[in-house]
Amino acid sequence: MMNDTDIQAIFDSSPFIAFLGLKVVKLDTATQELTVRAPMRPEMAREAGTGQWHGGPIAAVIDTVGDFALAYLVGKPLPTVNFRVDYLRPAIDTDLVAVAKVRRNGKSVGIADVDVFNEAGVLLAIGRATYSTL
Repeated sequence: MMNDTDIQAIFDSSPFIAFLGLKVVKLDTATQELTVRAPMRPEMAREAGTGQWHGGPIAAVIDTVGDFALAYLVGKPLPTVNFRVDYLRPAIDTDLVAVAKVRRNGKSVGIADVDVFNEAGVLLAIGRATYSTL
């Protein structure tokens, strides 16, 4: 099993995840939830100067946080099998707070749901992903 320090070390060593700037906020092993913060940076903007997140980085955050919610149980990062995201409202001038909950940790696949909030706690997007646990 991995802990929050292990997850953060992988985040920091991955060029792409480090570019996203992901920081582990909390790993709750009792509820199997992982909370991660993603900072808003100009490179994440949909259009220069708007402060509005592009959907691609939001999707990347959801996929990564869902993956590591399961990875801490399995002990390694997992490949994504299927992924979906629903954008509920724009993310403007805010960091993102992503909370992933493990729904299934099976022998061959695992499923995680991810809620993405702004800093005020408003739900911005929801995602669900399936990962290979083999």
